[in-house]
Amino acid sequence: MTSFPTRRLRRLRRNQTMRDMLAGVRLSVDELIAPLFVREGTGVRNPIESMPGQFQLSVDTALETARRWADLGLRAVLLFGIPDTKDAVGSEAWNDSAAVQRLTAEIKGALPDMLVITDVCLCEYTDHGHCGTLLDREGPADVDNDATLESLARVAASHARCGADIVAPSAMMDGQVQAIRYMLDADGFADTAIMSYAVKFASAMYGPFRQAAEGAPKSGDRKTYQMDYRTPLQIRPETAQDAAEGADILMVKPAWTYLDVISEVRRNFDQPLAAYHVSGEFSVLHAAAENGWIDLENAAVEVTSAIKRAGADLIITYFAEQLTQWI
Repeated sequence: MTSFPTRRLRRLRRNQTMRDMLAGVRLSVDELIAPLFVREGTGVRNPIESMPGQFQLSVDTALETARRWADLGLRAVLLFGIPDTKDAVGSEAWNDSAAVQRLTAEIKGALPDMLVITDVCLCEYTDHGHCGTLLDREGPADVDNDATLESLARVAASHARCGADIVAPSAMMDGQVQAIRYMLDADGFADTAIMSYAVKFASAMYGPFRQAAEGAPKSGDRKTYQMDYRTPLQIRPETAQDAAEGADILMVKPAWTYLDVISEVRRNFDQPLAAYHVSGEFSVLHAAAENGWIDLENAAVEVTSAIKRAGADLIITYFAEQLTQWI
């Protein structure tokens, strides 16, 4: 008689069928949200150097992309705008004729079942690259929180008028969800949902996005409004505030490097939870694969599975199109 335990855990890993049947985490295309960068012009398809396979698109080419994604089974997009003109307050962001607004209307007209989510922020639209109106144009780059709330609400209302299903405020201004909810309700858009970037950290992982969206700060940084990754005690109050103000969906950003945060929010809040697998996380995997250090497909599926395992219901990812084939 052997003294070895009778329970041999490897018995349940013996073949692919058994492993698949016992998998507790199952990725679905229905859970994926694909980001789109849209700018003015026609026939535009500008490759984003730091994000392989990603492009700045004009409304027409972005609509073609959305059609292709719909054919692959993707059901939601997150739109970011890149304007031709910028000013101190980012006023082009609430122009009903701007690229994001036009693309929103085009997608809802051509693909009514595709969910259109619009990023509500001002960094791409301000000439200084910060996420709102600056307190002092000549002094340190610090954003006027309360003045920016009115601007964010105007942006959300503009997106809703053009057909957005969900608006997603990402500026990390205190009170932004409440300001947007009040404006949407007052303008007759009580059914427009809010996906709040409730827990958004000041992260080095946003570098490629800033190239893609042409929205890097001209001076200073965003650490006075985005969260410090060294202060986990702020996770719950940040999330609780957005939930109390009316956020329908909560979001954690970044995702892969913040799995513990996703897990904590999942344990403590019952709203649907999204996680944003951000540009730097995407580009790191591509860079390693291009050097032959990892297999891109296996790594991307593993990371996305980890994000879901941590508790995310929805995953915003630049791998969305490829994942339709890989999973």
